[in-house]
Order: sequence, then C-alpha cells, then structure tokens
Amino acid sequence: MLIEHGGKRPSIDPSAYVSPAAVVSGDVRVGSDTRVLHGAVLTSEGGAVEVGSRCVVMENAVIRGTGRHTVRVGDHVLVGPRAYLSGCTVEDEVFLATGTTVFNGATIGARAEVRVNGVVHVNTVLPAGAVIPIGWVAVGDPAQILPPDQHDRIWAIQRRMDFPKTVWGSDRDTPQSEILARYSRALGRHRQDRVLPE
Repeated sequence: MLIEHGGKRPSIDPSAYVSPAAVVSGDVRVGSDTRVLHGAVLTSEGGAVEVGSRCVVMENAVIRGTGRHTVRVGDHVLVGPRAYLSGCTVEDEVFLATGTTVFNGATIGARAEVRVNGVVHVNTVLPAGAVIPIGWVAVGDPAQILPPDQHDRIWAIQRRMDFPKTVWGSDRDTPQSEILARYSRALGRHRQDRVLPE
C-alpha cells in the first residue's frame, strides 16, 4: 500500500518490488532491484527514508524516518524480519538479522553485521566491519559492544547519549504526559493521509 503523507508520495524505482501487503508512506525512496516483502513498513514521520539498490527488507521490518533524523540505507543491505530502524544511517553491504533494533542518530558502517536481536543505541557509531553478537548491545561513539547482562555498563554510556533529547527533543525529567501529548498531536497528521492507487 502506497500512502501520501504530509503532501509527499513514495518514489519506487520501476525495477523494485514492494509487496501489496507492505506499507510505504510519505517521503520514501526505494532504489533499483530492492525487494520490500510482506508486512514491512517504510514510513516518513517528518524525515525522509531512502533505501538503496539491491536491498532486501524482509517481512514485518520497520524503517522509520523522523523529524529529527532521516533514514539512509545504502546498497546491498539485508534488513531482517522484525527489524526496527528509526532515524539512522546504514552504510553499504550491512547485514541486520532478525529482530535487530537501530535507534535514532545511530550509524552502522559498511559491511557490519548485527546478529539476531542485536541493538544499536541512539547516537552510536558502529565501525565498518564490526559484528554485534546475538542479543548484544552496541552503545557509544565509538561503539562499545556489550552483552545484555551488563546493564550498568550499558546505562552508564547510554545515559550520556541522551535518548530523551535525541528522540523527543526533551530533557530527561520532562513528564511522559507532556512528551506523549506532543507526540500524539504530531501523529495526528496521519488523519490527512491518502492511499494512492496502484
């Protein structure tokens, strides 16, 4: 399903395939010979999404641009099932396995690999060729790659990366009620969306 959002329409290269069971919304560009499979969602929530050539976006993956962070996915990238990418940069030939999560402001270098359920936190810079083991967490600039049972070490770095400021533009002590009121208003723009004919 192709959707016009915020007055912007998706641009799909004629050689690409987008499943009719996928959703592509707003300022999204899909490159040549790329495949977007069933249930995938590529959505521009105020920031563009660009997916390069010869990529595969697998079932139920989400790629989301935000007002603060666009998304750029290079060429020859695999985005695995249930992966979630928000406001990040993914360079060429990256492998993002099932359940990968990449947060706003993060950059993943060329030929890096994030294995099943790996996490790349906000503003983290993962160098080219790096590997995140199954379920591990990359955090920091430059990235430290830590096992999930190292919460205190992860949090010590992540806190400095400032998730609330990066994602919401808010201080850490801003009440959630205020953040969600703003966020809900912003998402209300979808009431004006228009499904495009095929």
